[in-house]
Amino acid sequence: MNTLSIRGASDTPAMKTDILVRRPDDLTTGWAQRVVDLHQPGVTVSSASILSVDVGTTTRVRLAIEHDGPPNLPRRWFVKLPSLNWRARLITALPRLLHTEARFYNEAAHAIPVAMPSVLAAQSRLGRGAVIVLADITESGGVPGTPGDTLTVAQAEQVIRQLARLHAHFQKDANLLKTYRWLTDSVRQLEDYLGTALALPLMQRGLHRAGSLVPAFLHAPALRYARRRRRVMRFLAQAPQTLVHHDCHPGNLFWYRAQPGLLDWQLVRIGDGIGDVAYFLATALRPEDRRCRETDLVAAYADALRHHGAAIDTKRLMNRYRAHLTYPFEAMILSLAVGSMIAPESNRELIRRTAAAVADLDAFSTLPA
Repeated sequence: MNTLSIRGASDTPAMKTDILVRRPDDLTTGWAQRVVDLHQPGVTVSSASILSVDVGTTTRVRLAIEHDGPPNLPRRWFVKLPSLNWRARLITALPRLLHTEARFYNEAAHAIPVAMPSVLAAQSRLGRGAVIVLADITESGGVPGTPGDTLTVAQAEQVIRQLARLHAHFQKDANLLKTYRWLTDSVRQLEDYLGTALALPLMQRGLHRAGSLVPAFLHAPALRYARRRRRVMRFLAQAPQTLVHHDCHPGNLFWYRAQPGLLDWQLVRIGDGIGDVAYFLATALRPEDRRCRETDLVAAYADALRHHGAAIDTKRLMNRYRAHLTYPFEAMILSLAVGSMIAPESNRELIRRTAAAVADLDAFSTLPA
């Protein structure tokens, strides 16, 4: 289930094989033939059939492909296109999130030390959009998660240890910032600027829509967080730098032979690894389980980092964990405010979980005054 060969191009002026399309109806047999030609010229695609279409932050299409190629060439594909929902497309298009993910698959995925789907193609071009073609993990027995999934503590520990492996691998890379400079360049800066500009109105709208899911005593600190979001983001980034997923909720996981893997790298960036842990535990566990075991799970993350040779400041780790809980809370509230980004019932459950985490650990109090 690890990444295979990656083809395509990112923001190049010309491409030998152009597979950029915008809508599910464009995923024809001829389009599938162009994708296959990137890997195995001479193989003939005889049909491409849409199995399902799911619209959220992106449009996700599952395809059944018939071809005369070898068994290791997938016959079930998972394709990501720009969202068909105008609100979600507006939020994701300006910071070019799908473009970033395409570039990630082209330039960074080969170095990721955790399970990922096989990549058939990833292309993007300014003004033309982006497309990502993955092997559908279900063809080889993988089980994709959904945002509202509830994990067991044992499953959570497995994910924590994989996150530690990922973070340690890149934390030890002395050339990290140089190699992946594009993860900190103008595109990410634009994303942060838009997040700051929209934080307050979207937080107000999201809190109103959430109603009793968010305790009233969290409203004032949440709005204060939104007003000071840029400063908060800088504070949360003040830690040993590594590559982080930044959107590690149950819907972006899959399970293969009882082992977890990571999907959806649109928000990948350089940052503080404990942020992924906070995001994951706040969204994946029942509040009752998180309250009982989160200290142990954070300690397991620290142990795994040390096992993989990374430095860790254990004295600051729990406070950093508490501070980072504010971001998944913001993410889920803003998703509700925008709408159509996560299934409503899952979105509301994740708000319930993240609000409980923020309240239980008094997370807003850890941020700079």
